Amino acid sequence: MQYVAKYPPLMDVIARGDNKISFRLRSGMQVDVRLLPPESFGAAMQYFTGSKAHNVALRQRALRMGYTLNEYSLADLKTEKPVAGKTEEEIYAKLKLDYIPSELRENLGEIDAAEKHALPVLITLDDLQGDVHMHTVETDGKNTIEEMAEAAKAHGYKYMAITDHSKNLAFANGLDDKRAVAHIQRIREANEKIDGITIFAGIEVDILADGDLDLSDDVLAQMGVVIASVHSVFNQEPAKMTERLLKAVENPNTSIIGHPTGRLQLRRDAYHFDMDAVLAAAAKYKVAMELNSYPDRLDLNDIHLRQAKQRGVKIVINTDSHHTSHLDKIRYGILQARRAWLTKDDVLNTLPVERFAKAMKHGWN
Repeated sequence: MQYVAKYPPLMDVIARGDNKISFRLRSGMQVDVRLLPPESFGAAMQYFTGSKAHNVALRQRALRMGYTLNEYSLADLKTEKPVAGKTEEEIYAKLKLDYIPSELRENLGEIDAAEKHALPVLITLDDLQGDVHMHTVETDGKNTIEEMAEAAKAHGYKYMAITDHSKNLAFANGLDDKRAVAHIQRIREANEKIDGITIFAGIEVDILADGDLDLSDDVLAQMGVVIASVHSVFNQEPAKMTERLLKAVENPNTSIIGHPTGRLQLRRDAYHFDMDAVLAAAAKYKVAMELNSYPDRLDLNDIHLRQAKQRGVKIVINTDSHHTSHLDKIRYGILQARRAWLTKDDVLNTLPVERFAKAMKHGWN
């Protein structure tokens, strides 16, 4: 307890007892630290991880099997003798369940699936072979094509895409047709020069208010990756926004719909549209939906990702990086994907480079 109280960012202690200390960090965040014996560590991890609904369902299952479950142990109901608690895995095993990853603990079918040995093998960070949404100094990014490529290589990626903004984003110095063509050439030259990674020439093109894309079809056809995104006129009526997105999906040059609901965490709500209709069109035209990993967005959310999976729509997990350091934020997208039960097969940028390139031209298997 004395050791925890010396944590450098700690500003003040709120409460302190024999096995719990609560304190506030300089950032304003409150932290509660629980101290338990090693034999209770797994029980505590299980108890404090996931949703209340999952834990209630798990405790009810334990009672039906003659056990009681709390943060200290799984114990025999009659004798109160612990039968598991050191690890989460042994608790689930004793309840005749496969281990349920923490991201799935929402009481949304995971307990039944664990009982039937039907839980998915969730996607991991190591499954990703590329990140295909990033910006450079050509628009509103902070690094060059070459710097972004070297950073992507350092992450172990086999490919990446430079996807600077189009002209409608004037404040971001977006590209018109002429600049976009010149930029494609510079990206291709960098691809020839830098070994060990494939650099796709791409664009994040604006979906205009009427659903048209912000660059000519001739220029977009030259791109390896076309991310179509809404960046303006967020207050359209749901029916109009739906029409707008459907028109973008139907454009033969669109590879991916970027940050599809437009939300900014704690700053801007998602715009309203018929998600099911857009996903149906995406499945028909083989246009992927983005899971934007940037913490401000995390868009799509886990509910919409599950909806996309059920519709057979493929996902691309990107960072929307504007700086080399932003590539690290991919881990938040992976966590979001895992919450949505996504596997490697649901995500296109787990594919090797040739198959990914084909998928960006609507060539899903």
